Amino acid sequence: MRIAQVAPLVESVPPQLYGGTERVVHYLTEELVRAGHDVTLYASGDSRTSARLRSTCDSALRLGGKHLSDPLAHHMLLTEIVAQEASEYDILHFHIDYLPFPLIRQNRLPAITTLHGRLDIPDLVPLYREFEDMRLVSISDAQRAPMEWANWQATVYHGLPEDLFEARYHPDKHLAFIGRISPEKRVDLAIEIAKRAGMRIKIAAKIDPADQAYYESVRHLLEEPHVEFLGEIGEAQKGEFLGDAAAMLFPVDWPEPFGLVMIEALACGTPVIAFRRGSVPEIIDHGLTGFVVDNVEEAAEAAQRIPLIKRSVCRSEFERRFSARRMCHDYVHVYRQVLADHRRRAVSSGGLTLVA
Repeated sequence: MRIAQVAPLVESVPPQLYGGTERVVHYLTEELVRAGHDVTLYASGDSRTSARLRSTCDSALRLGGKHLSDPLAHHMLLTEIVAQEASEYDILHFHIDYLPFPLIRQNRLPAITTLHGRLDIPDLVPLYREFEDMRLVSISDAQRAPMEWANWQATVYHGLPEDLFEARYHPDKHLAFIGRISPEKRVDLAIEIAKRAGMRIKIAAKIDPADQAYYESVRHLLEEPHVEFLGEIGEAQKGEFLGDAAAMLFPVDWPEPFGLVMIEALACGTPVIAFRRGSVPEIIDHGLTGFVVDNVEEAAEAAQRIPLIKRSVCRSEFERRFSARRMCHDYVHVYRQVLADHRRRAVSSGGLTLVA
């Protein structure tokens, strides 16, 4: 198939540091190329890919655009260029939320959109109600809850290359936290859990300008004796960071759509102690690959039971459920379904069909 992958421009593909969506787009694109598909990646100019790269801006907006005042302008240009070139592809796969919806409808494009973020935002409801015809893919079943009525084509869990991380079976005795220092991720709770469990914790996290106020409110906690704050790290450091930990803490305080770091930990053989929010019960098998808990007290108690989790099982469950190869297979299945539906609609309306 001739496939266009359309990524956000905020980070490069793959991202240099933090960036879950762009990382997933990279893994999917590479697997599609490996499977023999003709893939074009629309992304920032500093992206790296085995596919054909089509860029509409020279560098990723977050790291390359310190004086950027209007990132939306870049994404509007991106959607317009994709629409102009749409006839070159059998299917378009968007990862930029609702921005392409008007162009998809007006041009009757064969397209799907994977939604990567939270959907429990009231402002979204009128928009998605209007665009009920858009074909959507969720990254967890839990993500759908606020909009179960939407035109969902499938749930496709994220996946990682199986050779990206190696499992480590002789970890240190500390806990790990990785992600963003934000009200949703609750690094303060992670620090409290480690303290109650009598364990050290290493924290690798970025600080977004939007989360500066929260960071200032928890900054003093990062200086506690049992805490080691490393700042933001890239993918090259993740394997060692996660693999050396006895467990990873994931005390999220929001309806987590997926949580890529959970499967990154499992790939390293590291169990996860996570709060029962959003996708967590779908990703972590309680008692097998970690513990799903409801509060700080339960998390601290679960930390004492980490030796009950077999790290080899964490790794094998990652390989079974969360590989990039499986993700690619699932998306190709969705593509074929969408193309078949698009052909049927084209025939019924007297239009031309696309050749897959």
